[in-house]
Amino acid sequence: MGSHDVVVVGAGLAGLVATAELLDAGRRVLLLDAEPAASLGGQAWWSFGGLFLVGTPEQRRLGVHDSAELALADWYGSAAFADDGTDRWGRAWAEAFVHFAAGEMRAWLHARGVRWFPLVQWAERGGYLADGHGNSVPRFHITWGTGPAVLEPFVRTLLDAHADGRVEVRTRHRVTALVTTDGHVTGVRGDDLAPDPAPRGAPSTRRAVRAFEVAAPAVVVATGGIGADHDLVRAAWPAGAGRLPDRMLQGVPDHVDGSGIAAARDAGAHVAHADRMWHYPEGVADPSPVWSRHGVRILPGPSALWLDADGHRLPPPLFPGFDSLGALRHVTGRGDDHSWFVLDRTVLGAELALSGSDQNPDLTGRSVPALAQRVLPGAVGPVEEFARRSPDFVTAGTPAGLAAAMNALTGTDRVDGERLARTIEARDAQVATGLGKDLQVTATAMARRYVVDRLVRVAPPHRMLDPAHGPLHAVRLQVLTRKTLGGVATDLEGRVLRPDGEVLPGLWAVGEAAGFGGGGVHGHRALEGTFLGGCLFTGRTAGRALAATL
Repeated sequence: MGSHDVVVVGAGLAGLVATAELLDAGRRVLLLDAEPAASLGGQAWWSFGGLFLVGTPEQRRLGVHDSAELALADWYGSAAFADDGTDRWGRAWAEAFVHFAAGEMRAWLHARGVRWFPLVQWAERGGYLADGHGNSVPRFHITWGTGPAVLEPFVRTLLDAHADGRVEVRTRHRVTALVTTDGHVTGVRGDDLAPDPAPRGAPSTRRAVRAFEVAAPAVVVATGGIGADHDLVRAAWPAGAGRLPDRMLQGVPDHVDGSGIAAARDAGAHVAHADRMWHYPEGVADPSPVWSRHGVRILPGPSALWLDADGHRLPPPLFPGFDSLGALRHVTGRGDDHSWFVLDRTVLGAELALSGSDQNPDLTGRSVPALAQRVLPGAVGPVEEFARRSPDFVTAGTPAGLAAAMNALTGTDRVDGERLARTIEARDAQVATGLGKDLQVTATAMARRYVVDRLVRVAPPHRMLDPAHGPLHAVRLQVLTRKTLGGVATDLEGRVLRPDGEVLPGLWAVGEAAGFGGGGVHGHRALEGTFLGGCLFTGRTAGRALAATL
């Protein structure tokens, strides 16, 4: 292809959606990505495929009453946007996204063949007052086929257009700088990297073979966040939230290094809210790692006891599944590099799930028989198998034995066996009342009022020390790097803004590189299911707006 209307940098979900919209409008696109062709789709391929949707048929069938107004109130309560103008564009993108999630989003994806698991999940429950953080109702719609199925229609569009000669795709092309002419972005330059047979997600060589430069009227940055650069993550972490530990797990492939954000900044873009991030405190080491320091996030139900590194319960409402960032800041504020889930065999089997397409072969493979195996008596599901192989899970028949195993794993004596026994006994006494004053016990009972939680997500109330539910388990939870909430500032069309608030001509940004919209659509906290949704919405919005200008 001799000339291009647009260069899209990054072949993850946001870049693919923007490309698809441009191709549908008849524009000529060059898509560049540093990774081998095997990694097409980027980080989204590895995701659980959860989407934040509002007022859906799936919700209504489960008796969930939702609305755009309630969802936006939840968003604002979680985001805690500043009133000084610095969150102007993030707030505008949030309002637009919520109305998209309550309006066109489901029909737009459904028309492209996307379907959803019918049991809507309740992520980020919050646990604060009505105007605080958290989802008031379940909104986490798991895509049938997980992350790969979210990508599927946009990959198909790309491959069809490539076969027809309407798009050029160059993998192993790493953009290192944006070309500017008289204050306009007019192209990109970078390195043509050596071929590498690395499988999807695995580290690939950065050995440059030659330099390249491409000119185009418009450039779209879709390169993701900073989660694989731990030094950069630590440097950006807000000082008031403690210190991120020296040892962290990584929830993203090695190529998620912030290079596109840096290139945009160097070209004159405003990068907003660099200290806002969404990392997880519930990471466990993957026993079959693909990328460096590969970790997996546990998606917990509400019953497990969450203990700090000394064996004390985290304060309310930092229960499993309620406020991930709050729990992370509690851990980092103490200066710890780990915390613990303590639970029994029944809770392990009923309530722990693992995030990621690779950890859920039944959902990813769209296999109803395999999915049914999860709920059969005696069946060994993905979590149980993972627990058997992972070094972060320990098991014992008594609290004293469990404390000894926890200390052996960390090489410390921080967890006292007698105190752990008293903690579990006190919790069990509350459950035995049938009512109780313990806020986690009452929150768990309330969760079972929702039919999905009652049927498949939350174990029936029981004493953890009842031998019928044993043995006891403890899970060492490590910090897992994941999402960048800040990013390149954009207006509501995806045009990149300079520090003075004016448009930087020729440059657009989408997805995580743009803070999922406006340089920070989530504010300080996210509601889950909004990351893939943010990539879809920013890619769609910017692709359509850009196509209309060319």
